[in-house]
Amino acid sequence: MSDSRSCRDFVAPHIAVLPKSGIRYFFDLVNTMSDVISLGIGEPDFVSPWSVCEGTVYSLERGRTHYTSNLGLLSLRKAICDYLAEEFGVRYAPENECLVTVGVSEAFDLAIRAITSPGDEIIYHEPCYVSYATEIRMSHGVPVPVRTYEKNLFALDPADLEKAVTPRTRAIILNFPCNPTGAVLTDEQMRDIAKIAVKYDLAVIADHIYSELHYDDRPMHTVAALPGMRERTIFLHGFSKAFAMTGFRIGYACGPNSIVDAMMKIHQYAMLCAPTTAQYGAEEALKSARPDMQRMVAEYKARRNVIVSRFNEMGLSCFNPQGAFYVFPNITSTGLSSQDFAVKLLQSKRVAVVPGNAFGACGEGYVRCSYATSLEDIRTAMDRIAEFLDELKAGKV
Repeated sequence: MSDSRSCRDFVAPHIAVLPKSGIRYFFDLVNTMSDVISLGIGEPDFVSPWSVCEGTVYSLERGRTHYTSNLGLLSLRKAICDYLAEEFGVRYAPENECLVTVGVSEAFDLAIRAITSPGDEIIYHEPCYVSYATEIRMSHGVPVPVRTYEKNLFALDPADLEKAVTPRTRAIILNFPCNPTGAVLTDEQMRDIAKIAVKYDLAVIADHIYSELHYDDRPMHTVAALPGMRERTIFLHGFSKAFAMTGFRIGYACGPNSIVDAMMKIHQYAMLCAPTTAQYGAEEALKSARPDMQRMVAEYKARRNVIVSRFNEMGLSCFNPQGAFYVFPNITSTGLSSQDFAVKLLQSKRVAVVPGNAFGACGEGYVRCSYATSLEDIRTAMDRIAEFLDELKAGKV
């Protein structure tokens, strides 16, 4: 006989109040429909480079299916550190300053938990990736958003950042190129932010997952390479976006040994190590797949040019992002909220975009559109959105 007596709620209060991802909630609705063109999920439509797949299969054929070090394969860590020295101008020791993780999502979680004590304030720019504020709360920290603006191309204004600093501030999160806006920082803005971090003795978590996906001629750069910053920066990166390896779930964190060691302790008890087979695939990506990455970046740039031009032709203001594979058009002229715009567009035209408020309150009035899909689908989606706007003006929606 079952016990019908009620029992107390065992869910921890600070977890019970966490919101579910606005992106996933919206795509639960998408999954109930057919004939949808999705400009929503931020996942490359390219298949992982063949050399990466071949290297992964080869590792299986050679029986390399056992645990690795908690830190990850030493050969992969050496390849990662060489890559960062070559491309970003910052050198880390593979033996104790590099940790291989289960995607950048785990790396970010480890970084937050390793440096945050209850009540610590963590500053981040908004609109931002959906997990930032939530991860901070789960570590009993206090999320402090700093708004960015379309008029400033959604770059983080160092003056606004400094106004948010208090005696409880522990760290700053930077994600440029940015999800969801595609914004980047100028060299001057990055230097000014570094000076603020040094002035107030703050850590910096630099999320570089989109760094290779940039469309100007500048070399890749990182705040960690600036004076006084290497010793206070946690450099996060991975293979999902630039190498089209989302399912491999391989990321990494580099930084001072004391911080990496603290992150490794958490990783050691929670994950033990990242998947061995995927680590071999990641090592192969750094050896042979950079030409594939460059071809994908060129294709993303062509797609960006099309989608930005079409939105502006429709009368929806859309700045030209210099990185990532997202645009963030302003839909306030329609009179609809971000949520209503996305739902009505999906229901009437079978085009999926993400409401801007999924990325923070200041994302209201915008929608995120990913151009990590084919040019054919992008053009068809743009045609459908134009029809939607015409019908909206005519009162037919």
